Amino acid sequence: MVIPLTPAECQAALTDLPGWRMEADALAKTFEFRTFREAMSFILRVSYEAEAMNHHPEWTNQYGRVALRLSTHDAGGKVTLKDRALAQKIQALSWVG
Repeated sequence: MVIPLTPAECQAALTDLPGWRMEADALAKTFEFRTFREAMSFILRVSYEAEAMNHHPEWTNQYGRVALRLSTHDAGGKVTLKDRALAQKIQALSWVG
């Protein structure tokens, strides 16, 4: 079983993740791209990282906006170190902040 982070650990995890927030037991962030093509390029890049980790985000896309939520199903839908690691990879891929 995967151990969820405590609320204090979740807040600490956000310190090096600019623009990320806690939202209903998940790490969340919305990325704003200039075009639909940029947004889809970002989604494709994130998909490779997520698949390599076997950890898949919940996301929505509206034109240039990509909203992501990360939580771990094996931890009861709570945030774990796996979510933090994927958020760091996603943040490194983003060219919009």
